[in-house]
Amino acid sequence: MMSIPCGPYVILAAIQLTFFVLGCVLDPAGIIMICTPAFLPVVKALGFDPLWFGVLFCVNMEMAYLTPPFGFNLFYMKAVAPEGTRMGEIYRAIVPFVALQAIGLIIVILFPGLALWLPGRMIK
Repeated sequence: MMSIPCGPYVILAAIQLTFFVLGCVLDPAGIIMICTPAFLPVVKALGFDPLWFGVLFCVNMEMAYLTPPFGFNLFYMKAVAPEGTRMGEIYRAIVPFVALQAIGLIIVILFPGLALWLPGRMIK
């Protein structure tokens, strides 16, 4: 991945997209076991903070918990929704929430200090 002729943020975006797609069909623990050996060395070689990368992973997995076809939170919502609510209605209702989480992910990517400020205060 390091030999791809593009910037580090393009590689980071590809990794985040991979996490999102995998999050639609796999559990986060499985994604960690599959992707960490491949992606963590790349993240370190690009000069990104591994803690920040972990925060991005968590935000991405929360977004993936809301996306079909296996979004676990969708099934929780179906269980508490009024009787007669169809899954299609729930799928349409989550679009703004996924969009807001995607915006939050982009903000944390653009401003890593948001995720690293508190851990940085704890170390000193």
